Amino acid sequence: MSEFQNVSPLPAAVLWDMDGTLVDTEPYWMRAETELVASYGGVWTHEDCMLLVGSGLWNSAGILQARGVDMEADAIVQWLTDRVQEQLAEHGVPWRPGSRELLAQLKAAGIPTALVTMSVKRMARQIVDLIDFPAFDLIIAGDMVTNSKPHPEPYLTAAATLGVDPTHCVAIEDSTPGVASAVAAGTITIAVPHQIDLPESSEYTRWSTLDGHTLADVSALYSARLTEIELDLTPTRTH
Repeated sequence: MSEFQNVSPLPAAVLWDMDGTLVDTEPYWMRAETELVASYGGVWTHEDCMLLVGSGLWNSAGILQARGVDMEADAIVQWLTDRVQEQLAEHGVPWRPGSRELLAQLKAAGIPTALVTMSVKRMARQIVDLIDFPAFDLIIAGDMVTNSKPHPEPYLTAAATLGVDPTHCVAIEDSTPGVASAVAAGTITIAVPHQIDLPESSEYTRWSTLDGHTLADVSALYSARLTEIELDLTPTRTH
């Protein structure tokens, strides 16, 4: 019997990226980066901001140092995080379209959820605490892993901590590094482009938005992808 037969029609867990997928905090990060570079006499453009979308914070710190920010990497990460948290405290949770509704449906159905973000844990915790229902069973943050996205470690760690097989998980991402991380971990990946477009690919499913997508859509995708994997693994019979 195939390992994919008789599995639940619901995924074992749904693993969410945060910035740009769950919440639209990218403008907050861009404002913080621009302010920091300007404080050292530099100019930080929108194109520069795009270089850091989906990247680990310590990788971003290295790029900012190369642009003239004379601070240690840890200090850069702390400064940026503090500035973004100030904006969150002022403006609240800036939900991406459809994300809150889908997350609430998943929780009502009892599906485990994890927040898998390259932001530091204190910022992820602030966002989770601002959500008006118990949204996540687990947080895996950038300061909790050795390798940041696009390495698979963040998603593998989330699945292992939840005690589930990553191939039976659905991951939702918006960036190139994030999608690469989720795919490399073996998850069934939904790419929802935001700041940077993502092309169609056989490695993941591209949705233009989460708005209007429901638990039924996630379950249908999960079942369809498992069927595809099973067919790929079925030996070809010869006569």
